[in-house]
Amino acid sequence: MDKVSYALGLGIGRQLADMGAKELNIDDFAQAIKDIVAGKKPLLGDQEAQTLVQNFFQEQEKKQQADAAEKFQSNKESGEKYLSENAKKDGVVTLPSGLQYQVLKEGNGKKPKATDKVRCHYEGMLVDGTLFDSSIQRGEPAVFGLNQVISGWTEGLQLMSEGAKYRFFIPYHLGYGERGAGQQIPPFSALIFDVELIDVL
Repeated sequence: MDKVSYALGLGIGRQLADMGAKELNIDDFAQAIKDIVAGKKPLLGDQEAQTLVQNFFQEQEKKQQADAAEKFQSNKESGEKYLSENAKKDGVVTLPSGLQYQVLKEGNGKKPKATDKVRCHYEGMLVDGTLFDSSIQRGEPAVFGLNQVISGWTEGLQLMSEGAKYRFFIPYHLGYGERGAGQQIPPFSALIFDVELIDVL
């Protein structure tokens, strides 16, 4: 066995498997590689090949989204139920976007704009109370541009003045959406964040 050839094939094979291309005709795939390496004229023109590949991956993405929607339907439903119940509680304000907030402490400094950088302490939880992130536990506030974070934060923090602490209840479409984030935030997750705005930079 030519180990280098096999190793290259492993890399390409893994990439294709990750992209959902598991139903490919491997013989035709290998033939295309042989033709290119041998300098033969390919059986498809570049433009046609590009269009076929684009269409294929668009279809794959639609399938994956449909699978995720089905698999994580319960996340979506439990998040919506939580937010619907939460909206009835005293002190909870629901904005037209679906973002909900509760004032834990008002501040008296300046308010950030969407283009500003801010320094915050925060804790993030799923609606079942699972803590997935905490700048407080890390012992260091987070600094970020308001236009670089999830849209629930971008919208919510602009309501706050320096020194304020708010609790945000964020529907999935203003959070990490249909994809989620890493292992800790599943797709379609509604999120709760306690955020203290220390200062606008």
